[in-house]
Amino acid sequence: MTTSLLSRLSFPWVPARYGKAPYFWLLSFAIFGWKYLYVAPTSKELVYLALSFLVFLPFYFYSFWYSDWRIFVCIVLICGFGIIWAPYNYGGSTFCIFAATMCSRLPDTRKAYVSLSAIGMVIVIASVLMRLESYFWIPALIFSIPSGVGAIIGERLARSNENLLKKQEEVEYLAALAERERIARDLHDLLGHTLSVITLKAELAGKLLDRNPEACKKEINDIEHTARQALAEVRAAVIGYRATGLGHELQSAKNTLDAAQVTLSSDIEQFAIPSAQENVLALAVREAITNIIRHAQASQCHIRLYLQDAHAVLKISDNGVAGKTGAVRKGSGLNGMNERVQALGGSLQVSASPSATGLQLELSLPMKEET
Repeated sequence: MTTSLLSRLSFPWVPARYGKAPYFWLLSFAIFGWKYLYVAPTSKELVYLALSFLVFLPFYFYSFWYSDWRIFVCIVLICGFGIIWAPYNYGGSTFCIFAATMCSRLPDTRKAYVSLSAIGMVIVIASVLMRLESYFWIPALIFSIPSGVGAIIGERLARSNENLLKKQEEVEYLAALAERERIARDLHDLLGHTLSVITLKAELAGKLLDRNPEACKKEINDIEHTARQALAEVRAAVIGYRATGLGHELQSAKNTLDAAQVTLSSDIEQFAIPSAQENVLALAVREAITNIIRHAQASQCHIRLYLQDAHAVLKISDNGVAGKTGAVRKGSGLNGMNERVQALGGSLQVSASPSATGLQLELSLPMKEET
């Protein structure tokens, strides 16, 4: 454990998914220093303070990386600091609050709540036996229990989202793999026989070149005809693959949203879409659904596709948090979508306002045939 603890003293100190919040939480130790605004600490107390924080900080950052028995060690140690400091500084309740939030790192939800309850019992028993003032046990109980419950719920939600994203990536990978295998099989079936025929006729034409020029010419004409026919079949196959792009993305969107427990309602109008425009629409659906899963915290999603004034109009909306904040942060995904739309002469609008239900995306593309 000591070796692992020392290895964590190098950056990063906390997993990236927590962001900067763990550093911000350390500001709560301002409560610990409140006493010293009106009572000067002794030299011995300053030494004990320094030692406490030198021990606390490594164990605090260490607790973010593990979810086994080592978390219990961190909880007991940090909660013990709070009880030890309670008779001398009621701000020691801050240690108990940190110990309570560490319970969220336990993988078993039942054990997490049992550990949190144990911390509350320790605070009550220590307050009674040590006759601690209410300045300690009231904030220790009022803040540690809700903080611990909130941390446990938040941790479970974060882990569920991570598992969902992993499953989504796995489904997308398997779908892409299956599609590649299907294309490989189709091309093999489509071109295998044709190329074999072309090879045989080319060999025959070579043999007939000197002996029978007319027969050789006929074989060469057959080779040309067979090659053109094969080219037409390949083009038809490619157009067929493109034609299933948007439909595949819409079905994938339904499966993904169902897995994320987001209700999808759709209104899809059937009309001919050029392959370039269909590709942009399919990518827009994929990007929008990805954003809903990762950021929107929505429970409902609506997709509408229709033809209006020779333009394909795609509207995607949700009831997520963007409607509460009214803020739209355009990342690389939306910027890339906008560039693809503008390249085809279309327009993209993304909006959110407190009066709306969530984020609204409206994409319009002219239905021009490819030249």
